[in-house]
Amino acid sequence: MTTTVYGLKNCDTCKKALKWLDRFGVAHTFVDYREDKPTPETLVAWAGKLGGFEAMVNKSSTTWRQLPDNRKAAASDAEWKLLLREYPQLIRRPLVVTEDGGISQGFSDNGFKKRFGID
Repeated sequence: MTTTVYGLKNCDTCKKALKWLDRFGVAHTFVDYREDKPTPETLVAWAGKLGGFEAMVNKSSTTWRQLPDNRKAAASDAEWKLLLREYPQLIRRPLVVTEDGGISQGFSDNGFKKRFGID
């Protein structure tokens, strides 16, 4: 099974997740979503599986805090899609998608062990 990890190449959490996957032999590819922005359809699919657009956003990030209040108050899917396409770094990372359609955000050793069935 191939796993796709979406994130930013200079993100420490993404680097830790990738090292973990390498260490445990989990086949994966990495997509930097600043360079290869997710399509609006992909964003909608992710939001549907993660509990909505707000659940996808890292609201403690510097980028979020620097946004004007009117941008933070996205009221529709269209506004969220525009915001996340313009600022993909707002998406909590890493975002991990497996071939079976499973999707998760963030990294922890125990969380990944559970996710990938490693004792």
